Amino acid sequence: MSKQPQHTLKDIALELGMSASTVSRALSDHPHISRETKDRVKQAVDKLGYRHNALAASLRRSKSNIIGLIVPRISMYFQSAVITAIQNKLHESDYNLMICQSNDSPVLEKELVNVLYASRVEGLIVSSTLYTVDFSPFDVFSKANIPLVFYDRVPKGNSVHKIQGDDYQGGYQSTLHLLEQGCRRIAHISGPLTCSLYSERYAGYQDALKKYNVPLDKSIVFFHELTKENALKTCNVLFKEEPYPDAVFTCNDTTAIGVMDYAKKIKLNIPGQLKLAGYSNDPRTQIIHPSITSVEQFPYEVGEQAATLILDLIQKKVYAGRSFISLTTPVELIKRESSNL
Repeated sequence: MSKQPQHTLKDIALELGMSASTVSRALSDHPHISRETKDRVKQAVDKLGYRHNALAASLRRSKSNIIGLIVPRISMYFQSAVITAIQNKLHESDYNLMICQSNDSPVLEKELVNVLYASRVEGLIVSSTLYTVDFSPFDVFSKANIPLVFYDRVPKGNSVHKIQGDDYQGGYQSTLHLLEQGCRRIAHISGPLTCSLYSERYAGYQDALKKYNVPLDKSIVFFHELTKENALKTCNVLFKEEPYPDAVFTCNDTTAIGVMDYAKKIKLNIPGQLKLAGYSNDPRTQIIHPSITSVEQFPYEVGEQAATLILDLIQKKVYAGRSFISLTTPVELIKRESSNL
């Protein structure tokens, strides 16, 4: 099947007996072009099937009005909520969002950085993969003075603009709550420590144990990707023989739900015999029975802050100079049935 011809502005101009510049101004709703002319141009556009080439137009004016976004997985509750907030905020300023998913692969993440750079995005927002330790591929943006903002999963140190939740407090408050409920053998299921937020939550977990003079038992601490399948494998180890843990603090809610399912299968009562706390305040934690204690991360606020910061950098409302902007968003422990008698 042969392709339909791609009509240009010149074709529209010839059809109407106008100049290409007049057609262009009519399409951009220029105030000096009459309504009658705009209507004639629209009719010709519909007739010829003309499609505006936004990329070519952006190259001409060196402004794409597109922000790039790289996230690990769009399906994650936290990320999907952040993406919604970012897009809504950018839309208010007539910017569009180009979303890419790294699938937690540093190799794919590097490819996406190059794709977005080649696409001439005006700024880049990133939540990195679990395993990203080399952030040099992002240097192409900083060297070109294109604003770059990290959120949630951010590089360690202060050499980037970043927005991160108070993951230390999230880990500390969750563990402290379980200790206050009388638990002393608290298992911890975390993501890989190559990722900054998991190392912070683990540090909070350890410090809460220290406050109650509870020794760290590394035999009940696990680090792996936080999937339901991995949660069930970990439970096979945790509950292989007694004494069982009297509580489990997991670093995401998918894992917490996996632990709850396993506990029900082996007839462990929650919260009577096992108390449970998750992380992210996924809506599922409110409707499952018993409802699951979890840490609220306020993803909409995170997304709005990320979008606002990238726009401020683009529009030069802030001049970071050699210093970098680092914002920490609060977290809140939402106590529910899984940890309260």
